[in-house]
Amino acid sequence: MREQIRRELGVMFSRRVQPIPVRVAKWVVFLAVARGLRGTRWFRAWVFGLPTVGLVAHLFYRHMTRGWTRPWGGWDDVEAGRSRTEA
Repeated sequence: MREQIRRELGVMFSRRVQPIPVRVAKWVVFLAVARGLRGTRWFRAWVFGLPTVGLVAHLFYRHMTRGWTRPWGGWDDVEAGRSRTEA
């Protein structure tokens, strides 16, 4: 379990997987929408619901691809998945 968490964190913070400008843009959009929703009944759904749904989708897809090594759901580049998990 500890190794899986370490590998997932390595992917999350890898600069090869997602460039820094894309990460910054995602946070800017997320925080801008959160600011716009502040004080409404949708604020909690956005701030807690969106990250929760994203995490569940990530873990489900990871489970179905057996750690990004098997094709599932339209993704058939198994070799690319293997090289990503071995790096």
